Order: sequence, then C-alpha cells, then structure tokens
Amino acid sequence: EVQLVESGGGLVQPGGSLTLSCVASGFRGVCSYDMTWYRQSPGKEREFIAEFNADRETIYANSVKGRFTISRPNVADATFLLMKNLRIEDTAMYYCRVEQNPGVFCSREHYWGQGTQVTVSS
Repeated sequence: EVQLVESGGGLVQPGGSLTLSCVASGFRGVCSYDMTWYRQSPGKEREFIAEFNADRETIYANSVKGRFTISRPNVADATFLLMKNLRIEDTAMYYCRVEQNPGVFCSREHYWGQGTQVTVSS
C-alpha cells in the first residue's frame, strides 16, 4: 500500500517562501501515479492546488499560478511544492494525494497524506 509523508510546513511572513515535500513509499513499478497537492482552511472545503501527473504534465489552480511550482524528480517517488510570495489566505493544511492510474496490472486507487500546516502571518 502507498504511504505518504508530508513535511516542510511552518510559520512564514507574508511575501515569504516555503517548500513542501511529499515522499511516497509503496509505489509499484508496473503502475503509474499522479501526485497532487490540496489544501484546506478551517470551515472551507479541500481545494486543488497543483498536480504533477504521470505524463509529467503540471496543472495549477488559478489562485496559485505564478507563485507555486510543483516538481517531481525522475528518480524519486516524491513531489515538492515551492511556494513563493505567500499570502495570508494561503494559510491552510496542505495535503498530498496520489492517484494510482488504472492499467493492466493496476486498479485505480488514491491515497492521502496526513497533511502539513502552513501559516502565513505577520
């Protein structure tokens, strides 16, 4: 089973930067995986932030486009989210999600990490 561990959250001032990490274990070599970041603020629904899919394409939410960059090294089962020019409204719990894509030997599955808190405050 896939397990995810996020890290890198913390307290940062407006305009500052943070890099979040999501390290996966349990990936099967015959399967492909999309890796995605979501966030959730108190009282709000969890929202999509950015995705790095198995085809190495990236997708961003409009709210973070131009400020956040998602990356995924070729040799690691991990994804990173570089967040620049952080705003108070970026304060949230950030979650990593992995989707195992269906294939001959693979069923569609998805997994969530436990989250890492990002707080933007002066």
